Amino acid sequence: MADQVLTANRIFIDVGGRATIPPLPGVGDTPYLTNSTLLDLDTLPRHLVIVGGGYVGLEFGQIFRRFGSDVTIIEKQSRLIAAEDEDVSTGVREILEREGIHFRLNANCIALSRAKTGIAAKVACEDGEPEVNGSHLLLAMGRTPNTDDLGLDKAGVVRDSHGYISVDDQLRTNVSGIWALGDCNGHGGFTHTSYNDFEIVAANLLDGGMRRVTDRIPAYNLYVDPPLGRAGMTEAQARQSGRPVLMAKRPMTRVGRAVEKGETQGFMKILVDRDSKQILGANILGTGGDEAIHCILDVMYARAPYTVLRHAVHIHPTVCELIPTMLGDLQPLG
Repeated sequence: MADQVLTANRIFIDVGGRATIPPLPGVGDTPYLTNSTLLDLDTLPRHLVIVGGGYVGLEFGQIFRRFGSDVTIIEKQSRLIAAEDEDVSTGVREILEREGIHFRLNANCIALSRAKTGIAAKVACEDGEPEVNGSHLLLAMGRTPNTDDLGLDKAGVVRDSHGYISVDDQLRTNVSGIWALGDCNGHGGFTHTSYNDFEIVAANLLDGGMRRVTDRIPAYNLYVDPPLGRAGMTEAQARQSGRPVLMAKRPMTRVGRAVEKGETQGFMKILVDRDSKQILGANILGTGGDEAIHCILDVMYARAPYTVLRHAVHIHPTVCELIPTMLGDLQPLG
């Protein structure tokens, strides 16, 4: 009921999010798909045009290219997954280009329309061409929290400019007795971070704990093939931190397991604070990277010096066995 009022001693808001539909010219008159409706297709797109060169766009792009669709990915910025380091962006692009995916970067004036082929996307501000024509359109330009129709303003619950519910380090809103968890609070947006939100709130309320969101190390995977495993800081963030940073990098062509599998695309990279010897972050773009990154992540959570991992004896033949070897090649970040 629209006029129903819910009351409770404790309220937990966990309403998730949905695909963002950007106000692009023509979007209201052009048929489009999202990450959800794309899964309802019962025919293979002849040419899938994807607006958005982020994680969702790249993952679905590779999937449908392997199904047999032509795929073009349009991105406003000068490179893909711009939150990642430039070498990671370049590496992922090269992997996908080898599979025949086309990219239109620096698309600074995207406009959508219907076309005889299905849809058309203008990718530059100049009149007329160039356009990308396709049979289907996927919008993959971020997520929007499902908080706009909850009447939060009537309860006095504060949201930020993007619609995310503002919370403190224990996921409490500004209103006593109300918590916000999962995609709607802007602190992760992943299944694993959402579950950890639950663990934080449950431990603090039921077990007398003092768990905090800031105890969580940023970590996630990009599920292209080969995958990208990410933990902690990027190289750019480490440079900006002003710390004395050591870095080591190793191409997957020098990882025996990758060579044996014939999957040598990508590289591994790790960042270390020179003084504290703490691992600051890592990338593993390559076969098994989504699992191998946990070797590094666990050491980071243990707050152990990198030397613990450097001296570890890992099992041969695995991707993980080359992480200690890589740590033996640390050099000052130039």
